[in-house]
This record gives sequence, C-alpha cells and structure tokens, in this order.
Amino acid sequence: QVQLVESGGGLVQAGGSLRLSCKASGLTLSIYNMAWFRQTPGKERDFVAAISWSGGSTDYADSVKGRFSISRDNALDTVYLQMNSLKPEDTAVYFCNTHPQMRFNWGQGTQVTVSS
Repeated sequence: QVQLVESGGGLVQAGGSLRLSCKASGLTLSIYNMAWFRQTPGKERDFVAAISWSGGSTDYADSVKGRFSISRDNALDTVYLQMNSLKPEDTAVYFCNTHPQMRFNWGQGTQVTVSS
C-alpha cells in the first residue's frame, strides 16, 4: 500500500526557515515527478513546487520563487521542501504527491504556521 508521510512542519516567526520532508513507502519514488501542495481551511489545495523524477528540473509557484527550494533523495524515497524567508501567508497544511497527476491518496500533511 502506497503511503506518503509529510513531516517537518511547525511554528516559526516570519523570516524564519523550515525544511519539510515527504517520505514515500510502497512505491519506487524515483520513477515519479513529485510536487508539494498546500491548503488553508476552506480553500482548495494549491501547487507550491515540483521536481522531475531525476531532480534535474524544478518548478515553483510565483508566490514562493526565490524563497523555497524543492529537492529529492531517491535512494531514501524522500522529497524535501526547504522554506526560507517565511511569511504569514505561507501558513497552511503542506502535502506531497505525484505531479502533474496526483496518483496516490493524500497523506495527513504537515502544518506550517508562520507568526508575524
């Protein structure tokens, strides 16, 4: 059974940094393009960043360009999101999944809260 488990969230002050991890089990992560998404209450899940299966290509939402960096370690079946210069508007639950099609059930996500 495929599982995506996000971790690394927390409470941080504006301007701070966090590093999120997405650990996959039950699948060979290295064959999939992956992405991070985020969701706030009452709103749809939004795209944040994507990375190709090899890690050679990345893409970012305009709102996070220059501040966030996505990476992966296929040997560990893990995708990362380094978040710097965090803003209160980055507050959300962060999820990972395949991209562009979200092939697997969503995990529980990891809460990121940025205080002003």
